[in-house]
Amino acid sequence: MSEVVSALADPEERDAEASVRPKRLGEFIGQHRVREQLDLLLQSAVRRGSAPDHILLSGSPGLGKTTLAMIVAAELGSGLRITSGPAIERSGDLAAVLTSLAEGDVLFIDEIHRIAKPAEELLYSAMEDFRVDVMVGKGPGATAIPLDVEPFTLVGATTRAGLLTGPMRDRFGFVAHLDFYDPDELEQVVSRSSRILGVPIADDGAAEIAGRSRGTPRIANRLLRRVRDYAEVRADGVVTRQVARAALRVYDVDELGLDRLDRAVITALVTSFGGGPVGLSTLAVAVGEQPDTVEEVCEPFLVRAGLLARTPRGRVATASGWRHLGKTPPNGIFGSGAPSAPDLFGLES
Repeated sequence: MSEVVSALADPEERDAEASVRPKRLGEFIGQHRVREQLDLLLQSAVRRGSAPDHILLSGSPGLGKTTLAMIVAAELGSGLRITSGPAIERSGDLAAVLTSLAEGDVLFIDEIHRIAKPAEELLYSAMEDFRVDVMVGKGPGATAIPLDVEPFTLVGATTRAGLLTGPMRDRFGFVAHLDFYDPDELEQVVSRSSRILGVPIADDGAAEIAGRSRGTPRIANRLLRRVRDYAEVRADGVVTRQVARAALRVYDVDELGLDRLDRAVITALVTSFGGGPVGLSTLAVAVGEQPDTVEEVCEPFLVRAGLLARTPRGRVATASGWRHLGKTPPNGIFGSGAPSAPDLFGLES
């Protein structure tokens, strides 16, 4: 799959992202309700002179969870420690991080739902009582040594909130879900990033990039960099609507933000299988990809865009999916694109 419209960031992209990240809450675009709630939480903590409640941020990749964690530390004037759930394999790893925190520090754990179970249980007492028990020795002679932890704020981020255990979720005093951005907000993101990067851009150029960014700021910033490259090499350096369209045509990103693999899935579903239903494995073979790639990378956006429906009988192309390929949907596909209600539940043969 093309990485141009992937919501995941590779290591080389982190530096590029860092240059355009908002540094304060007032600079953060979108997520108005979450921003307002965080502002109240942080301002009250600063006035009390104490650490705020632990914060859990959930949402799809690329929506700003890491950025908000950095902003929390900046607004509090505190130090920031960053780690990830998969990196914490043993409780001792987490104990070493926790005991090194200074008073008021912010600890950010990305993909916190993937933290190892022993480390998760150690985290419970640290979050509630600011204390950890470190086991020394093995067998009957093992001894638990209690260690105090300086008061800190944990900011956890997850793309799979449903995988968090109940005890973990209940220990967060503030829980927020980040939604996808609308085109107007993404246009503001593109305009702001273009100013920081020194990219001359017209309003219609920013709107064109925003409309193909799949509701995700990370994708919008990535497309801006690719369009900038095209404008510098094949145009006069200014990003207009025409330049943006020509550049994104080169990178196989269409007007809805679909890339080559997304279109291959819809095309195979419509042309090879008559719109479905068809099983995931069969569909993956038809496009030459692994089933998990189709399911986890392509399908979430295709479903959200209303081009594909998941049913108990298999994947089905919606009316919008047919029209996106320039084809007339067959009778029986309703206006929203989903099959009739009985068919959705597999009650019709």
